[in-house]
Amino acid sequence: MTTRRNFIQKTGVGLLAATVAPAVLNNNLYGKEPVKPVKKSKPEDLFKVSMAGYSFVNFNIDDSLKMMERIDVHYLCIKDFHLPFNSTDEQIAAFHAKLKAKNVVGYGVGPIYMKSEEEIDRGFEYAKRVGVKLIVGVPNYELLPYVDKKVKEYDYKYAIHIHGPDIKTYPNAKDVIDHVKDLDPRIGVCLDVGHDTRDGFNPSEDLKKYHQRVFDIHIKDVTAAGKEGKTCEMGRGIIDIPAFVKMLRKVKYSGACSLEFEKDMSDPLAGLAESIGYFKGVIESTK
Repeated sequence: MTTRRNFIQKTGVGLLAATVAPAVLNNNLYGKEPVKPVKKSKPEDLFKVSMAGYSFVNFNIDDSLKMMERIDVHYLCIKDFHLPFNSTDEQIAAFHAKLKAKNVVGYGVGPIYMKSEEEIDRGFEYAKRVGVKLIVGVPNYELLPYVDKKVKEYDYKYAIHIHGPDIKTYPNAKDVIDHVKDLDPRIGVCLDVGHDTRDGFNPSEDLKKYHQRVFDIHIKDVTAAGKEGKTCEMGRGIIDIPAFVKMLRKVKYSGACSLEFEKDMSDPLAGLAESIGYFKGVIESTK
């Protein structure tokens, strides 16, 4: 497993080798003019660095957007405490105007817990009015056939959020796939890498196995691979983030990787900044 320390050590050594080796090979140590290496442009990743709205549960949308501006993130999964289900069209337009002013795009809504057909109807209509085609949802198991019907009707993707060992409903990615494998292929997983790890699974391996039905990702780090595991700043925990980034590329994942930071939630900015900084650093250094 790649830890924060040995990842930094490895990348540090790699950077040193990259600067020293050309000088040696070009005899620069003997006074000859070095040949300047040709810089290759790094390919653009298909996935987006994003934020899960739940990270800002204690803040209004204005303060949330200010924090997103500080950490330079431009995609947001919208939670209903920022944009209520009963919002008028004018309120929805004003909400999007606030996002646009901060160069932020709302790419989906949720997680939305759905315990009846009426709540499923409300969730799909909400997504339609907000103007997104991705719902992160948590329906009761017995309601999955009705979700299947609504997905066909609306042509939306529906990503079921996993909970780890805390809640019996959808504890891991395998449980979601086992329940939806015979349903419409637009019904899949919101892969929360922290909860997946806490339930004893490897999120990189689960992404590899289920990538065709992974429609959203909650990126985070945790302190332990068990129920006692807690969210921590990314790179300080046990999840092999570099391996996960490499798998994102290998499977050509094109959705959002949304940081869901569930620590210091009344004062999260420092942890958000450290986590996003680490994640972006991993992305750049593993290209």
